[in-house]
Amino acid sequence: MAETATATGRGTPAEPPGRQRVESVLPELREMWWETGVRARATAGLFAVFAELPRLLWAALAVSWRADRARTLVVAATTVGAGVMAAFGLLATQRVLVELFAGGPTADKVVAALPALTALAAVTAVRAGMATAMGYAQNGLSPKVDREVERGLFEVTTAVRLEAFDADAFADDMERASRGAESTTSLVQSSMNLLAGLAGLLAVAVAVVVIHPLLLAALLVATVPNAWASLRAGHLRYQTYAAGSVRRRRVWLLHRLMAERESAPELRSYGLRRFLLDQYDRVMSVETDIQLAMARRVTTTTTVGSMIAGLATTVVYLLLGLLLIDGQIPLAAAATCVVAVQSAQRSLSVVTFQIDRVYTEGQHFSDYTGFMTRAVAYLPDETTSSARDTPDQLREVHVDAVSLRYPDRDSPAVDQVTLTIQAGQTVAFVGENGSGKSTLAAMIAMLRAPTGGTIRWNGRPLSEWDVDALRDRIAVVTQEYHKWPFTAATNLAIGDIAAEPGQDRIEAAAARAVAHEMITELPHGYETLLDRTFANGQDLSGGQWQRITAARGFLRDAELLIMDEPSSALDPRAEDALFQAIRDRQGRVTTILITHRLANVRHADRIYVLHHGTLVEAGTHDELTAARGRYAELFALQAAGYDTTRGAATPPLPHQATAS
Repeated sequence: MAETATATGRGTPAEPPGRQRVESVLPELREMWWETGVRARATAGLFAVFAELPRLLWAALAVSWRADRARTLVVAATTVGAGVMAAFGLLATQRVLVELFAGGPTADKVVAALPALTALAAVTAVRAGMATAMGYAQNGLSPKVDREVERGLFEVTTAVRLEAFDADAFADDMERASRGAESTTSLVQSSMNLLAGLAGLLAVAVAVVVIHPLLLAALLVATVPNAWASLRAGHLRYQTYAAGSVRRRRVWLLHRLMAERESAPELRSYGLRRFLLDQYDRVMSVETDIQLAMARRVTTTTTVGSMIAGLATTVVYLLLGLLLIDGQIPLAAAATCVVAVQSAQRSLSVVTFQIDRVYTEGQHFSDYTGFMTRAVAYLPDETTSSARDTPDQLREVHVDAVSLRYPDRDSPAVDQVTLTIQAGQTVAFVGENGSGKSTLAAMIAMLRAPTGGTIRWNGRPLSEWDVDALRDRIAVVTQEYHKWPFTAATNLAIGDIAAEPGQDRIEAAAARAVAHEMITELPHGYETLLDRTFANGQDLSGGQWQRITAARGFLRDAELLIMDEPSSALDPRAEDALFQAIRDRQGRVTTILITHRLANVRHADRIYVLHHGTLVEAGTHDELTAARGRYAELFALQAAGYDTTRGAATPPLPHQATAS
């Protein structure tokens, strides 16, 4: 359980009894997407890493092949070709040295070495050309890989049923999958670089064996210790990084609290500056100590590795000297071995670095592929969608014993609700917070599927109609609206994006929602960008955004309009105009209205009162007030706030018995 620090009058955190130091007040944080790969690399031993590499390399090549076959082939061919050229280069170098170290006049030796020098120059030029071709292909491959995996992810996230987002596991999986999509490009690049490094090592080994088999042992002695030290140091870095991930995220949270616009007013009004700086100091003091300890361990490991490598190199040179003295190898072969050792060490440094990268990014990519597999369970069944009928004009919506239970709830959000809505009616769903109003409306709008019961459109279950065609006949103004980062005109147009509405329709919808004058007063009118993240962007108040959202619903001019708390942030004048526009639709189109301001539902044809997910009352305003039940009580409580003639509170009306 997290300790809490309280600030004294001078801004210094108070010390709790029995403790010399107070921990951060920030609560425990859940694991983030980027920690998956880091923790996997930190806990995996070297053998586990090497065992996993073939699968990850194959996965990277498969993604690359799907994204762009031509560029993948170019990268593969140039990788192999560069390795072959490296081997030929070493052999050509050895031949040049043989000729130069031979007896005779210098001019004759240079002439004799010219063919080998020409071959070496040609090999070097070809290898440089291959490197250029490889880089060009990789640079062109990266955006295509990125698009391939991101498009696949977005196709799934925009198609899954809404209830998928109610599951914590799905949200966590999706967050990690997003990072996995970003890591795919790095995985492909790192895999290509790793294969190129391995090709370079193999080329050196082949060339050395051709020159003299004993030189391969010398090459291994000179390079393996340094490789071990590099991999071990990388392992220590990942361990430390994983151990400090929570602290770094705390620092990131504190950075947001101390340096962002949203928190700035309360930071100053409550005098939180010293308090937050103290929190920062507490976290960073621990992080600094850990980073210093990690630096000591990594330095020790790399130093030991360098010392061993130095000793190994000395042994190699002694071995070469002995072979030369004994006449086992010529001087040219020994000199070539020195060049080969240096080339191998360069390739090995690339390989060790890329191994860590491939393994870590591969874990993120596994998150992506795992999510794509599991998300299939949340995709709607479209196998028979094309065969379903297109719905005719709305005559009746019938809700028959409908229930819905959220995955993390013991009790249902909606429980056995039955009601009927006739075409042209304006009906209201009312009740206290958590009574199930929005959930019931979402099921009627086909945003959620009932866990029990049936909803019928013109006598047929919703599932028997073409889903897209049916949704085109419904407009929804949600309570939790999204602030789309587009222009004001586009924010309205997305209400009927398939029809590509013209400016006249957009302005007419804005006028019905009392938004037209507000929009024209913006710096660029309907072309004003409604997001301060972008240059010249503007932010709106809650009430202004609510007008934009209501206008979006009016634009579609749907047969069924669902308005969920459309006026909670509006001023009285705007609210009155909005509900007048809703009343003007009465008798022509069907409207479901959800609001806590009961004065606005007095003119509804039918009012349905929900309580704890159950339908407890139904009727007109006059019928419900006469019944002196739950609706009458709620209405009386609100009306009392506007009654200036009463000197004392009137006792509340009795509760109506809740239907089971």
